[in-house]
Amino acid sequence: MRPFYTFSDAEHQELLTTLSLVRENPYQNYSAFSNSITSLIASDNVPSFFRELCTKILREREAGISDAHVLRNCPIDPHIPDLNLDHPVMDKYEKKKTFIGEVLLALFARLADTPLLAYDSRNNGDFFTDVIAINRYSGMQTGFSDSELMYHNDRTAHAVRADYISLLGLRCPQDDLIYTGFVDGRNLLTHLSDGEQKTLRQPYFITPFDVFSRDTNSHQIVSGKHPILENHHSFRYYDTTTTVASDSPEEAKDALIAIKNALAKAERVRHRLLNGDLLVFANQDGLHNREKVEINDPERARTRWLLKTYAFRNREAAARHEPKWVDGVSGRVADD
Repeated sequence: MRPFYTFSDAEHQELLTTLSLVRENPYQNYSAFSNSITSLIASDNVPSFFRELCTKILREREAGISDAHVLRNCPIDPHIPDLNLDHPVMDKYEKKKTFIGEVLLALFARLADTPLLAYDSRNNGDFFTDVIAINRYSGMQTGFSDSELMYHNDRTAHAVRADYISLLGLRCPQDDLIYTGFVDGRNLLTHLSDGEQKTLRQPYFITPFDVFSRDTNSHQIVSGKHPILENHHSFRYYDTTTTVASDSPEEAKDALIAIKNALAKAERVRHRLLNGDLLVFANQDGLHNREKVEINDPERARTRWLLKTYAFRNREAAARHEPKWVDGVSGRVADD
């Protein structure tokens, strides 16, 4: 996937200087961190080229031109620590002393008018998630594993799901080829008949929670019945996992086969994240995966570390979930 924009070295340095102005630790005091992002935006310190890029991406989304964009040569933290993969989140709290990546993701979310989303039961309610291979999830279907991932949208089984996802490459081993694939929901629709689409819009389907979700919240076993197709081209689907509810009519099984066939046929894009790449894409208006094309050193590949954020489509979408906010923190939802 061709980058939407590549920062020059001069732009990289100017943006790094701006991001370094925020010193608060988002894991210890998110409120203070968030307030600093607000103050930064209100100042004259944010480079105009970065503001303009965020606006261009927003406009492309609104116009239906693209729901996947890459910014290359973004500033990241000067030191990326090695993490203990038995408990990487706690190890990050101890070792990561700068937060350039977190400021970049938060600033982008604000300027693109996509409020951040976090889940109360995940990683202490952090708004910044580490996509890294945790030892106990090796080989499992979760983003916190070293395995490939089928096409899906994040938190398929959950009632509150992000509209957009951002992935920032912190450590991406150059000799191991790992790709993120994306299929636009509009492309899926072209391979589904009107009748199949109508059936997919009915609450005939269920999705089990992934193993990480079950471990962090014992109430999360399987979703309630839900449609696969919502809005115009939003898909709530995890390939090989989403299935037909036991009391659904026969046509639901045919529709499930149809979405599998559509996914096999639909046009897709792939991107291999490099250090300093920021990949932003629709979570519900498309499906994404993780594909391991060539792994030359499995142990080195397991150290791959992406910093991720979830975001709502806009402030109105976030406001609809305000009753779920935990401790009054906007965007942090009760994960029940």
